Amino acid sequence: MNDRVNSDIPTSRKILRTRRLAPLGSVAALGVAVLAAAPGALPFAMTSFVAPAQAAETAATPPGFGDLVAKVKPAVISVRVRIDQSNDKSAMLQQNRMDSDEGSPLDQFSRQFGFRFPGGMNGMPRQRRQMITGEGSGFFISADGYAVTNNHVVDHAESVQVTMDDGTTYAAKVVGTDPKTDLALIKVDGKKDFPFVKFSDQKPRIGDWVVAVGNPFGLGGTVTAGIVSASGRDIGNGPYDDFIQIDAPINKGNSGGPAFDMSGNVIGVNTAIFSPSGGSVGIGFDIPATTAKLVVAQLKDKGAVTRGWLGVQVQPVTSDIADSVGLKEARGAIVDNPQPDSPAAKAGIEAGDVITAVNGTAVKDSRDLARTIATLAPGSSIKLDIFHKGESKTVTLALGELPNERQAQGKAYDGKVQPGTGTPRLGLGLAPAGDVQGAGREGVVVTEVDPEGPAAQRGIQTGDVILNVGGKAISNVAEVRSELAQAKSSGKRSVLLQVRSADATRFVAVPLA
Repeated sequence: MNDRVNSDIPTSRKILRTRRLAPLGSVAALGVAVLAAAPGALPFAMTSFVAPAQAAETAATPPGFGDLVAKVKPAVISVRVRIDQSNDKSAMLQQNRMDSDEGSPLDQFSRQFGFRFPGGMNGMPRQRRQMITGEGSGFFISADGYAVTNNHVVDHAESVQVTMDDGTTYAAKVVGTDPKTDLALIKVDGKKDFPFVKFSDQKPRIGDWVVAVGNPFGLGGTVTAGIVSASGRDIGNGPYDDFIQIDAPINKGNSGGPAFDMSGNVIGVNTAIFSPSGGSVGIGFDIPATTAKLVVAQLKDKGAVTRGWLGVQVQPVTSDIADSVGLKEARGAIVDNPQPDSPAAKAGIEAGDVITAVNGTAVKDSRDLARTIATLAPGSSIKLDIFHKGESKTVTLALGELPNERQAQGKAYDGKVQPGTGTPRLGLGLAPAGDVQGAGREGVVVTEVDPEGPAAQRGIQTGDVILNVGGKAISNVAEVRSELAQAKSSGKRSVLLQVRSADATRFVAVPLA
């Protein structure tokens, strides 16, 4: 039940305002002329002009959601959990997070919607057994009692109770959870005729109607409607973010509830909101049905989720990086560093290689690669299209299994493009790594940074180690100058550097004017 947040949202985005539009209250505003007539009589001109307009307006008005709601609402449940506060270390950590100020950045993305703490939690004696309760939502996906909710709703729960739309309550057990996607599968035993809904096989379009059903503020089955506002949202929650954004109001307690299309199929699982106040401001995020189906199937079969593992640290290919390595367009994921003994390393993938496709499907960026690999089973044989030192090739390898402590993350790159200095210089003071204590033996160490130079503008700092320039490993300053000159003479607009900061490596494209 941890708060899931993104603290990088600028303050300027916290205040969202709307304007109230005055209704068009006069017939003249509709462009209809009113003719004088006897009292009580309807002017002929108004009848002839208004009737077609009214008919067109009636035809364009949505028919309402009553039939849809009657069909799906019985399958939606309220989920109530109890957690032993005194014995669960994780619960204590959750308390510390949830006691943060409401105005802090930790509340901007609130995943912990739905947990009530009567009397407050500050000052709870830790030596006594203390139970905290939480409420969320869920929905049945089979007649024999399997139901979907959020991981953060049932995480560390000692007991789970579900309440149906008719008020009937049942005890439930947790079958399995997946923190990386915030999904959980629970089971109610004893019946074989629960009402249930199905996941949609169609990806919703932006602008499609969506109906959310859940348990906001513990009120029980509540229905709201809106549209799909956006797709493919990354809110900084994890490596597999691919959220659907909706504007149907969802609030505390809606976590784990379904969002339906007009056919009554689940297009997403409500999991997060953007809110400066804790309440709905019309920006909600759903786990897509395509993701939920894959995760839930594994939770049902094995109680846990296993994911394919490639074993590379990657970052997006920017336009400067594409130019540096010779790609015609900025797409794919560039390998910062293959992990030792990983499937990628064993297949010969090297730092600086660009992965452009998996099994023939183009890779958009590093996050797309992480999501794609995660959907494949460990041991699967895959084909990767690689751009290696100016040439395209295909590599076949067998995926490993992603251990719990590893995450196939796509690292963000947010360097700003800056003009060059007119000469192939970086604006750096350099020294061989072997001459600097603690820097290792490979590459050159950045000893000084010109704040106005192109390298500084790309985030290179004192203490960084440059391992590679233009695709060639370097060990001294002369080799750096030589590679810069060669890059400029060949007409490149930027040069690609492999840089190690602390224990991580990344590629940086520095412009050459």
